[in-house]
Amino acid sequence: MSTKRRVTIAQIAEEAGVSVPTVSKVINGRPEVAPDTRHRIERLLHKHGYQRRVSQDEGPAGLVDLVFAEIESPWAMEIVRGAEDAAHEAGASVVISVLHTHAGPGRDWLERLAARRTDGVVIVASKLSSVVQAQLSARSLAFAVVDPEGEPAPGVVSVGATNWHGGLAATRHLLELGHRRIGMISGPADMLCSQARIDGYRAALETAGLQVEPELIRRGTFLVDSGHDHGHALLSLDDPPTAIFAGSDLQAFGVFEAARQRGMRVPEDLSVVGFDDLPLSRSAWPPLTTVRQPLQEMAALATRTVLGMGRGEPPETRRVELATELIVRDSTAPPRS
Repeated sequence: MSTKRRVTIAQIAEEAGVSVPTVSKVINGRPEVAPDTRHRIERLLHKHGYQRRVSQDEGPAGLVDLVFAEIESPWAMEIVRGAEDAAHEAGASVVISVLHTHAGPGRDWLERLAARRTDGVVIVASKLSSVVQAQLSARSLAFAVVDPEGEPAPGVVSVGATNWHGGLAATRHLLELGHRRIGMISGPADMLCSQARIDGYRAALETAGLQVEPELIRRGTFLVDSGHDHGHALLSLDDPPTAIFAGSDLQAFGVFEAARQRGMRVPEDLSVVGFDDLPLSRSAWPPLTTVRQPLQEMAALATRTVLGMGRGEPPETRRVELATELIVRDSTAPPRS
């Protein structure tokens, strides 16, 4: 039985028509390589599935990289807490990077990463291109994605939540209270979690025999201003909803403010459900009914997984969705008769 031989740097160099040191510079993120040459070498590394040999004497670096698209949110802080707890248990520390874009890690970030050692990378709410995936693999870096923005490629470890079930549970709760005209505010259409929450909302309405009305579904960002603006838009309809399911707690807080500005009370005049169960949802007034997304657990699982992969332990599964749970508080009530 024959086995596939592992490609070497020398073979990559010969095929690319460059020197071995040039290939080594690309693998290690050194900047002094012409862009065209770098791209050619990276394509060959990806084509041959090259993985850097790691010295057994190096030992763990004691660092995990946590990479965010954005971090200006209490949601991100919950992710940080979960990652730090798991890293601390393993005797490691967390290095946080903020990309300020949902396009995923770029060349500059990869070059900075290659200039130092890390035990693994956890990428949060971003796209992961095939090029970045290949570059991480070529450097023998364990990586996982938390709450992936798009569909992860086969073989990529991802940790998310049961967003569809959460959307279903939130909408069913409002239906059981007697609401029949329910607004939905969610995030961008190209985000998996956003679309899954809308699909759960749709399924609950259709199961109840109600028509899904496009004017009641709004897409924005998961931030307060989006909830405020879309909340006003929904409440300005000729036949406004008696309840709104917001795709995040921050959006729900924006709906609270929109209702207040219109002289409406929550839940007497409008029921509101959020999604995430941030610490702020318990201290809001009224306390927010919301779908608990286990953010800390998601980050901790991804961190433990990449640390294990860095030690040569294969992940138990490549795709994990942790359960969501409806938490009923005081922001929902039966509609006015």
